[in-house]
Amino acid sequence: MSVLVGLIVMLGMLVVVPLGLRLLDGPQPVTLRLLRRAWPLLALPGAVSLWLPRSPLAVLLAAVYALATLALALHAPVRLALTRSLAPAEIAALTALTTPAVAGLALVAERAGHELLGFELGILALTVPHFHFAGFAAALVAGLVCRTAPGPATRFAALSVPLGTLLVLLGYFVDDWAELAGALVLTAGMWAVALATWRELRADAPDPVTRALLTTSAAVLVATMLLALSWALGEATGLPHPSLTWMAATHGLGNALGFALCALLAWRRLAPARTGGATPPRTATAVPALRTELPA
Repeated sequence: MSVLVGLIVMLGMLVVVPLGLRLLDGPQPVTLRLLRRAWPLLALPGAVSLWLPRSPLAVLLAAVYALATLALALHAPVRLALTRSLAPAEIAALTALTTPAVAGLALVAERAGHELLGFELGILALTVPHFHFAGFAAALVAGLVCRTAPGPATRFAALSVPLGTLLVLLGYFVDDWAELAGALVLTAGMWAVALATWRELRADAPDPVTRALLTTSAAVLVATMLLALSWALGEATGLPHPSLTWMAATHGLGNALGFALCALLAWRRLAPARTGGATPPRTATAVPALRTELPA
């Protein structure tokens, strides 16, 4: 499992976060633009630390990445001060800025062999990918969907994904039932994202590749979040449920490749249509709402 989790985390560090930061709309302070450009160099030491034995060197390399995630999180209050908005899409964007810092802190503790706040090292290792994908990627995509296809369902998604992520984190400190409540809220939000993607974005995608990426991301969410619910329910009630190894190979890998990567690649392809940029969509059927959005 450690090899698979390491590969998933590397995907989050080196691909998902930098790709997602390029899609983040709204205020773009100079420091955020610089951090976005430097992200691959800052993430590389963290990725290397995953494959080293627990040691001071591994901790040092992980700390470089943790500092980068902290710098990203510090842009959340800056953004809030600039936008002065707590609209659902803004809450999702603020969540995307802050959640990688939880992953960075967990990575440093795990690489040091320190059971931070009493959590076992295996749980800390799984916290790192969780807050890259269920935290950063899910919140970012929920916010993009909310801005592009505004409505009650997408506003619900943009609020419930951050809330569910927070409740799952709090559940670690309370009990399995609290974690189950967080999983229910997060699943509802992710399914709302999937429904809006399927019904409103997929059908109007400007080309077959973008449509396929959106279809995959929506369909995968249905299955992977069912797995998350079954695991949380089993932990709370004692009913049979998948093991952590099985969850990493199914829920974790599916969310990383099938949801996060496919969704962000699709939104990257939609970016010219959203901005009205020089690169035109391949057909004339691009979603009208996409043409009026701010640059990502």
